[in-house]
Amino acid sequence: MKIVIERGCRVLDQSDRRTPVVLLAGFAGPAMTGVEHIAAKLSEDAGTVVVHHDLAELREGVVRRTVRTAGRVSTTVLELAHGCVSCTLRADLLPMLCTLAARDHVRRIVLALDPAIEAEALCQAIEHVEVTGVTDRVDGPAARNVRVEAVLTCLDGEQWLADATGDEALADRGLAGADDDRTVAQVAVGQVDFADALVVLAAGADTLDRERLGAVLARMAPMAPVAWLERLSDFDAVEIGALLTRVPADSRRGRVFDAHAPLLRGQPPLDTDCGVTIVEFAARRPFHPVRLHDALDVLFDGVVTARGRVWLATQPEQVVWLESAGGGLRVGSAGRWLAAMSPEERGAADPARVAMAALGWDERFGDREVSLVILAHDADPAEIRHALHWALVEDDELLLVDRAPERVALWEDPFGDWHEDPCADPAETAATASERTNPRGETA
Repeated sequence: MKIVIERGCRVLDQSDRRTPVVLLAGFAGPAMTGVEHIAAKLSEDAGTVVVHHDLAELREGVVRRTVRTAGRVSTTVLELAHGCVSCTLRADLLPMLCTLAARDHVRRIVLALDPAIEAEALCQAIEHVEVTGVTDRVDGPAARNVRVEAVLTCLDGEQWLADATGDEALADRGLAGADDDRTVAQVAVGQVDFADALVVLAAGADTLDRERLGAVLARMAPMAPVAWLERLSDFDAVEIGALLTRVPADSRRGRVFDAHAPLLRGQPPLDTDCGVTIVEFAARRPFHPVRLHDALDVLFDGVVTARGRVWLATQPEQVVWLESAGGGLRVGSAGRWLAAMSPEERGAADPARVAMAALGWDERFGDREVSLVILAHDADPAEIRHALHWALVEDDELLLVDRAPERVALWEDPFGDWHEDPCADPAETAATASERTNPRGETA
């Protein structure tokens, strides 16, 4: 048996009486086998209830819900009027959390997530979606009754990096409906980025691949303790509990950060290891939209993920959020710059954001800036920086941005109100031109 657990410790908040919830995520194949194994081990605890929604037949409006406890397993077939992940959450999963939390004998709830359900989206729903009609409960978000104790992600040590850097659609793997435009990379990257703890099924991975994967994980989820497993069967309830205990007290635990939160969290290593490095790019002048569009190809080859806030010369009021995973990238609105707000609007903004903006406030452009963080595993950081610098406006263009914004507004803007790479054909672009994306890249 070989189990290595790295990093972290935790102090529990004894004053929070809400029922703790552990989310288990994994992306198909061996990773889902890991989720099933961990769920089964955790269900051996007499106070634990494990819930799994199987979405394999979601397109037909059918969801199979399995509830497992120490002495019983039951499966219920649910028929939904609208076969979608959101309906599953609203109609069954969130109300079930509230119902289970009200039972005295339930001390912990474990959610073994289907690959189509992203932990971040579920945590956001727990915090904000109103649950109605639950007996003996006042209507409101499930977060009144439950708290996220940890998100534990399993990944296949041989396949995850290839998934995270590819461009295959989720639907092509049979893991989502044809109308679900998420990519394999988006889900794979999101599962690790949002994790509080990681389990890597490392059997079969050679030494170099394992070291490179370790370097990527250390930079994507620097606070997460990692268990490297040669054999899943050796990972028993004691070891699982030990891993969860090592989750730091200030880990995410279901918190969803907005576009104005720090881009580097948890003090990730900033050096280069096995070719893996974090590239930071910052500028106090905007991008030229056409040149930025041309330069974005540099984020598709040899890059795991990139994210950050963008100032576009043609959109001076909007904070533009850019986020990539593997070979796909999305751009969307993340609200307005403070400098574009009225004094009343600025007074209602997040005080932490206002305070940070004040430290670097520019007399002409206020808080407008470019701030990107790029995780590269097989790319030249110098080439990335060169391409992005080339896309910035030049001095004469910056003068127009400052003194003649009405002329800048006439520049060609490939981004407009909606954009996704790889670029759609003109017919598809026309069909979706009215759509917008939120700061996490999901269509609103």
